[in-house]
Amino acid sequence: MSQTPLAIARGVLAREIGAGARLIRWLEEGDPRGREALAAVYPHTGRAHLIGITGPPGAGKSTLTNALISEQRKRGRRVGVIAVDPSSPFSGGAVLGDRVRMQQHALDEGVFIRSMGTRGQLGGLSRATFDAILVQDAMGYDVVIVETVGVGQDELDIVSLAHSTVIVSVPGLGDEVQAIKAGLLEVGDLFVVNKADRDGSEQILRQLELMLHLREQTRPNQDWTPPLLRTVALKNEGVEALVDALDAHHALLQRTGAFTVRVQERSRHMFLGLLREQSAARIMAEAMADPATAVVILAVDAGTLDPYSAATQLLWRLSLKVG
Repeated sequence: MSQTPLAIARGVLAREIGAGARLIRWLEEGDPRGREALAAVYPHTGRAHLIGITGPPGAGKSTLTNALISEQRKRGRRVGVIAVDPSSPFSGGAVLGDRVRMQQHALDEGVFIRSMGTRGQLGGLSRATFDAILVQDAMGYDVVIVETVGVGQDELDIVSLAHSTVIVSVPGLGDEVQAIKAGLLEVGDLFVVNKADRDGSEQILRQLELMLHLREQTRPNQDWTPPLLRTVALKNEGVEALVDALDAHHALLQRTGAFTVRVQERSRHMFLGLLREQSAARIMAEAMADPATAVVILAVDAGTLDPYSAATQLLWRLSLKVG
């Protein structure tokens, strides 16, 4: 396979797994060839149903994702999966390797599973997650499932990219509902109690029912009422009903035009994030090249200048140079 950006882009549009994996690797590594190839395939994105799977550690998200793949394939759909894992502090690669849990789909040409490390990013999502979604979307996958790490207060990032966000909980976490971040309780589209054959499942179902009732009271006249579902993913119980609910949500988004709106919002979010990142990098490069920066740093180190005033001072100097 030729390694030029144009050749890789053609391979992605031809649904070649190798080309897709190569492009995602380039994008993860910040290789300029990745940006060039992504620009070529970008017009072919915006069609896949993006499903976010999130919830606390131990909720069985990977097992549930594996079961969802099987059910989606039964319905004749091609499925892309991005499993975001914590990163190794040494290599930066994914530690858990969700592909190990999904080996039964390894030889299925209709499934493309990619594990990605968070690489220190907050929000439970990898830096290149957005890009990987676009690649799988361009490859014609009908459904793209993003499974998050399930840690941290900032995991609401999943909402900025998914059409349908599934909040997974499980009995046995102590205060199970408190284990789910408050923000996620407000924005989840579907709620699942996994491992529902365990003791305590009725208690968490009642807690979630109350929470959803209160949510409905504070947000009346909504087009969609989030369903509360039970699953035992390891036994494939309740998974068919979950996919039915996901299909119903997808159909509603399509019917009301919200699907297109969410695609636009995701693109805007991606654009603003990249603009912020590149602007900060440029400002830092210019600041560090300015001889005055060393003087300011020394003043901060000596305690004669506070960090806020120092940053304002340098930005003011840079604005004068740009002007």
